[in-house]
Amino acid sequence: MKKIYDLEAEENKKTRAFLVGLPLLQNPGGLAELDGLIWTLGMENAGQMILQRLDVQPAYGMGSGKAKEICQAAQEAEADCIIMDWELDPTKQRNWEKLAKIPVFDRQEVIIRIFASRASTKEAVLQVELARLEYSLPRLAHMYGDLARQRGGNYGSKGAGEKQLELDRRQTRLKIQQLKAELAKVRQNRATQRKRRQKIPLPTIALCGYTNAGKSSLMNALTGSDTLVENKLFATLDPLTRRIKLAGAEILLTDTVGFISNLPHQLIDAFKSTLEEAAISDALLIVIDASDPNALSQAKTVKDVLQEIGADEKKTLVALNKIDAVEEGVCLALLKDEFVGAVEISAKTGLGLGLLKERISAIIKE
Repeated sequence: MKKIYDLEAEENKKTRAFLVGLPLLQNPGGLAELDGLIWTLGMENAGQMILQRLDVQPAYGMGSGKAKEICQAAQEAEADCIIMDWELDPTKQRNWEKLAKIPVFDRQEVIIRIFASRASTKEAVLQVELARLEYSLPRLAHMYGDLARQRGGNYGSKGAGEKQLELDRRQTRLKIQQLKAELAKVRQNRATQRKRRQKIPLPTIALCGYTNAGKSSLMNALTGSDTLVENKLFATLDPLTRRIKLAGAEILLTDTVGFISNLPHQLIDAFKSTLEEAAISDALLIVIDASDPNALSQAKTVKDVLQEIGADEKKTLVALNKIDAVEEGVCLALLKDEFVGAVEISAKTGLGLGLLKERISAIIKE
């Protein structure tokens, strides 16, 4: 019985990750967000280290002494992997893995893995797979040791043959081309559906906000729909549109993918069509988690992404969500000063939703 129990425990064992963060001057939020990302992925925080300063060196992105100190700390914490809270280029990743003797990767790979676990519709699956392949293409080399040749012969009798790495690179590039072609068809279908919706003379409002700000909960509260709601990052990847009646008029409300700081470029490109729902809407409803200490920096990230997709000039209404979860010490005054006229709500309890509906109606009338 003991052996069976041990086997079950081994199967249920979570991957333990040692987190490394940038100096607080560069990232005031520390490692809280990365900790949330690995928790969403089902990993366990084995320990962490926030650098006091970052002296950029070619081998590890920092001095070799500090790199060895991090590896030693990860070993003492019995970590299965090391995760950096910044982007690692392929060469530095290989150097880190040789030094640490365990997998080392960055927050970009964590986010891509989360997206891969969340994707359910055909478009989302294709988008994530495309992003994963484009991210992994320059990193294929670290998967091979001496790069054993797949075929070849004696020197002089025939060519030396292609390395397995070269074959995999060619196959990856071919797969990327196929995915892009397939995605083009899916996006064409989405554009057709969008045109059909636009023929219906209903105004559209896009729900935008940082990941886990409560957009899906608000969508459910306003429309009575049953959108997936989880206290995890990126619970929603695909846009979902529902009708809602306000003051005798109907509008279309669209839930979009959550934003996050330092989103990998591959994912920004892949999800451009999803974010287009915000760009073509008549107005934006930006949801901010008022209970999060980093709400202001998160709101700035949302603003930057909206600007990047050309949606920053639209009529905008800001909702300060999770007002029921605001703890003492978290000052609402800064948020109110930054977002004059914002509506304080709680999608969970229904607080302030009546006023929010009135403000939405007013925007639509304008």
